[in-house]
Amino acid sequence: MTTAGDIMHRGAQWIPAHETLDRAAQLMRELNVGALPISDENERLCGILTDRDIVVGCVAVGHDPARTTAGEMAKGTPRWIDADADVGEVLREMREHQIRRLPVIRDKRLVGMISEADLVRHLAKDQIASWAEGVYASTAMR
Repeated sequence: MTTAGDIMHRGAQWIPAHETLDRAAQLMRELNVGALPISDENERLCGILTDRDIVVGCVAVGHDPARTTAGEMAKGTPRWIDADADVGEVLREMREHQIRRLPVIRDKRLVGMISEADLVRHLAKDQIASWAEGVYASTAMR
């Protein structure tokens, strides 16, 4: 059985909710990633921040990324998966919630992230096709 822990990208890092978006952008550049999980003061997941969130949700509307925090951008209920979850559960979670990046948690701690690239590297073509159809089909209709 392939698990979330088997396919995740290790070394994911939190961005604390109190950190500014300019710092988040710097961290994304350093880590070469397009998204960061946002943590509260207890290192619990409270959101996901994407590079698109910074551009569209902050800069494009005239806000200052040096004065806007990651926590201000956190919206909705964050989704995550346990490191021991079967890859089928990973695909279902991502498909049902139309998400492209999924934090992986073990013992209440962030241990990795699963992105589209991770799916492509580790899954069969039919699994990827089914996942992509579920994630992108309804977004294309919007």
